[in-house]
Amino acid sequence: MSLRGNNILGIIFSNTGEELLRELTEKRTLSSVPFGGRYRLIDFPLSNMVNSGINKVAVLTRRNYQSLMWHLGTGKSWGLSKKRNGLFIFPPFGNSNENFTNKIEMLSAISNFIENSKEEYVLLADCDVICNIDYNGVIAEHIKTNADITTVYSKDVLPKQRLNTLVLALDNNKKITQIDTGNDENKDICNLSMNIIVLKRELLISLINECTGRNKYNFNRDILQSNVSNYNIYGYEFKGFNKRINSMSAYFETNMCIMDKAIRDELFDSQRPIYTKVRDDMPARYGLESRVKNSLVGNGCIIEGEVENSVIFKGVRIGKKTKVSNCVVMQDTVIGENCNLNYIIADKDIKIMNERILMGFKSYPVYISKSSVV
Repeated sequence: MSLRGNNILGIIFSNTGEELLRELTEKRTLSSVPFGGRYRLIDFPLSNMVNSGINKVAVLTRRNYQSLMWHLGTGKSWGLSKKRNGLFIFPPFGNSNENFTNKIEMLSAISNFIENSKEEYVLLADCDVICNIDYNGVIAEHIKTNADITTVYSKDVLPKQRLNTLVLALDNNKKITQIDTGNDENKDICNLSMNIIVLKRELLISLINECTGRNKYNFNRDILQSNVSNYNIYGYEFKGFNKRINSMSAYFETNMCIMDKAIRDELFDSQRPIYTKVRDDMPARYGLESRVKNSLVGNGCIIEGEVENSVIFKGVRIGKKTKVSNCVVMQDTVIGENCNLNYIIADKDIKIMNERILMGFKSYPVYISKSSVV
C-alpha cells in the first residue's frame, strides 16, 4: 500500500540522550552536535523524513537550542520552507512556562498542534542514532502487520551506556513480547530499539492524555513497556549501517567509521542524500609541505602540516610541521606550528598555540571545549 508523504507527521526530539555527552552538549543541544566534517546530528533524521516524503516536521527543543535554530532556519536546506506544512520548531516552554524535562511533557505541550494536524500517522525519532533509513518501508510494514505501534530496531551488542536503550524480545511474526533495558548479563547480540516509532496520530493523542492524567511521564516505561500486552507492538528490523551516539567514545568512533568508503557510500547515498545548512567556503588549500592521508577535509581549510585518519571540519587551519592524527577537529579551529595531536576531539573556534603536544587514546579521546585557547 502506497502512502502519500503528507499523510505522516514527523516529530523529532532534539535533546534525547544528551546527558551522555555532557562535554559536547554543555553549550548546544544534542541535535546540533557537529558530525562528519559538515553535518549536525539532526540532519540525519530530518533528511530521512524528507527523503521519505514527509513534508510536515515538528522539532521539539529543550535547552541550548539557539545553535539548532540558527542551523535549521526556515528549513529551506531540507525543502521544508513552505507556506503550508514544512518545518515547525517548538521552544522548550509549556503552559506553565517551565522547561520540558521528558518526551511526554514535550508532546503534551504541543497537543493542540498534533490534534489540529490532518495526518493519519505520526513518526517519532531521536537524534542520537546515525543512519540513512527509508521510513516508507517502516510505514508499509506497520500497515501490513496491522500494528498499533511499530518501533525500529537493529541487532547489536548492548552498549555500556544504556540510558534510553531498550532491548526488544520478538516472536516469529516480529510482534514484541517484552521490552526491557537490558543488564550486564546481556553479552550477545540484542534487538536494540533505535528510538524510531510509528503509530496513528489519534492513538498518540490518547496515550499522551492517559499518561498526563495519571501523572506518568516516562515515555519508554509508561507508553511502551507497560502497553506490550495492551496493544499490538511490532518491531521493524533495520539492517543498514547505524551507530548510537551515546558516549564520547561512540561519537569519536562513529566519526572515524565514515573514513571507510563502503560505510560512507551507504550513509551518504546520492539517491537519499543527507541535507545540511550550506556554508559557502573556498576549496581547501594545501601547502607545499602538507600531507593528508585517509582523512575528510572540509571546504575553507588551510592545511600546511600533516593530517592522517582525521575528520577536519570547514575553516580549520593547521600550521607548518604540525601532525594531526586520529582526530576530530571542528570548524574554524586554528592549530599552530610544530604541534602534535593524537586522538583529540577539538570543538569549534579553538586556538592551539605553537609547539603543543596533546595525546589521548583510542578508547579515551581527549576533548577540548569550544572556544578554548591551549
